[in-house]
Amino acid sequence: MHLITLIPGDGIGPEITKAVTDIFAAAQVPVLWEEQNAGQTTFDQSGELIPQALLTSLEKNRVALKGPITTPVGKGFRSINVTLRQKYDLYQNVRPSKTTEGIKTRYEGIDLVLFRENTEGLYSGLEVYDERLGIADSFNRITKEGSRKISRAAFAYADRHGRKKVTLAHKANILKMAGTLMLNACKEASNEFPHIVFEDKIIDNMCMQLVNKPEQFDVIVTTNLFGDILSDLCAGLVGGLGVVAGANIGDNMAIFEAVHGSAPDIAGQGKANPTALLRSALMMLHHLGEHQYADTIDKALEITLKDKQKCTGDLGGTASTSEFAQTIISNLGK
Repeated sequence: MHLITLIPGDGIGPEITKAVTDIFAAAQVPVLWEEQNAGQTTFDQSGELIPQALLTSLEKNRVALKGPITTPVGKGFRSINVTLRQKYDLYQNVRPSKTTEGIKTRYEGIDLVLFRENTEGLYSGLEVYDERLGIADSFNRITKEGSRKISRAAFAYADRHGRKKVTLAHKANILKMAGTLMLNACKEASNEFPHIVFEDKIIDNMCMQLVNKPEQFDVIVTTNLFGDILSDLCAGLVGGLGVVAGANIGDNMAIFEAVHGSAPDIAGQGKANPTALLRSALMMLHHLGEHQYADTIDKALEITLKDKQKCTGDLGGTASTSEFAQTIISNLGK
């Protein structure tokens, strides 16, 4: 049995979390959930945004599944996601994007994975405001060690999964120092994996190429801000944030999460699509070595997605969150 920290989150989080846990129970996945929460709901109830009980659970279990969380706006709170990533050095943000039969998009044949450095760059939280001059400076902190870690992680993933190419997206033509750190780190990692093709593209050209011919890419690696933008762009190519998985991975901990928002406007209405959280949970199972359970549930999900009427409204169907989950359950083992 794997003991997993479960963070339901806010808004639609509890609904999609229940859908996932119901599917796991029906598939008899060997996990035990230890539920702890964070975010707006937790703050309203206890006055704590990230309770110590959650941190204790994370540090004990080392693996978590997290629903979407709301950070209160306008009250000086730092993003919960950024806080957890930096506190536990979850330096890899891993986002697969793959076209799926049953999910209508403008593209076919996309199967790429984006590695975004998750703790540095413009999200380091290093800002200075000179009120007299009216100037705000945000520091794009890039380190040699951070660049090496994310670059090697991308190449090691490509090696493990039989991927043929790694593409670095950067702006070294303008950001001479920060961009060159990443470029050199990727070249260093490439030398360790000579059988994997390495290429680099300027970020603006990368965006155009992704929209124009996304099937040419395999594994993409980039810095924090560029990765934040590209990962959502890639999600848009394959159906949106509601159907893609996400993971925050470090050397000692991994938090798997739905990457969409908490959607408070539809909370409690049974309209939410649990696919993103379910796919994140399947990434978690692969991380734990439970490949057979992950493959069984993934097959049931793909069968369900082909039956449009059994899907939630955002996918063109009429099913509720729980009905969608029950259809996946009925397709287990098919």
